[in-house]
Amino acid sequence: MTMHIGTLTVVLYLHAAESLKDKRQVVKSLIETTRQKFNISIAEVDDLDKWRKATIGIACVANDKAYVNRVLDKVVNTLENNPAVEVGEVELELF
Repeated sequence: MTMHIGTLTVVLYLHAAESLKDKRQVVKSLIETTRQKFNISIAEVDDLDKWRKATIGIACVANDKAYVNRVLDKVVNTLENNPAVEVGEVELELF
């Protein structure tokens, strides 16, 4: 049995955020909807004290490497289509 793990680190810019409260509201909503839609592990992992920048960590585990890659690609596309954020640096790793 093989197990494939994909991780994704995504930097998001929130240009409309005027406070940490604004940022947390957007990021929390984004995390919950993405988690439910794709059944992935996701959390804010860096830039916690910056109001206009968030770094999100995402992980997907499956027995098919192509499936993991497809899911993480769809996650990035969903984030890029969200008008509340601008996607910056994206780092994908497959193990």
